[in-house]
Amino acid sequence: MRHTDEEDERLRLIRRYVTPDRRYLKVGGALLGMSGHDRAKFMKKLGKAAGEISPRELGVLLDGGWRERKTAAWLIAVAGRTEFRERLGELLLASEGPYAGQAYCVALATFGTSDDVDPLAAYLDCYLPRPDLYYDQEAALGALLLLDAKLGADHAARFLASNGLWQQWIDGPPNKDRDTPDSYREFIGLLCAFADEAAQHCSTRRLGVTATDG
Repeated sequence: MRHTDEEDERLRLIRRYVTPDRRYLKVGGALLGMSGHDRAKFMKKLGKAAGEISPRELGVLLDGGWRERKTAAWLIAVAGRTEFRERLGELLLASEGPYAGQAYCVALATFGTSDDVDPLAAYLDCYLPRPDLYYDQEAALGALLLLDAKLGADHAARFLASNGLWQQWIDGPPNKDRDTPDSYREFIGLLCAFADEAAQHCSTRRLGVTATDG
């Protein structure tokens, strides 16, 4: 039956791309504690996977749960698959589940173009007025600041203005960490550097071609 075939494929993709080496847990902040041989090995496998997975298979993972979505977003970032920009922006804005939003922000920041500003700004416009929601505001601001630095732009300025949306979100209940905006930019920058490192092992990124949609 069709449903069974789809479920079988989803499970196959999870086993191949999401769960090996607990990849879905390691992509993200956990990478900062990885070094030496373990880091090199993980990056090589991540880059290889990003080059092997097809656009259609990435779409299947993006339709799954947070583990699949988080992993897919990282594979998209590593492979530089900008054709998923709109889809990632939609998922970020929807905020349907936990843990994956940061990965969407990393992918958009990794793409590094002016087209990647809009989904991040749209997210901040939607969620900074909600201080009760502690979602991915910090990651989105960090990604936007990183894009500004790359592009020589100041799209984040209106959020950071005196008594602007960022300050209102920070000051609103519940109490929140008060790290500087630049610290979030630096954090997202470190994660983007990991994606760029893994991209050196991605065949489609390295050759400047796109994997066939199989």
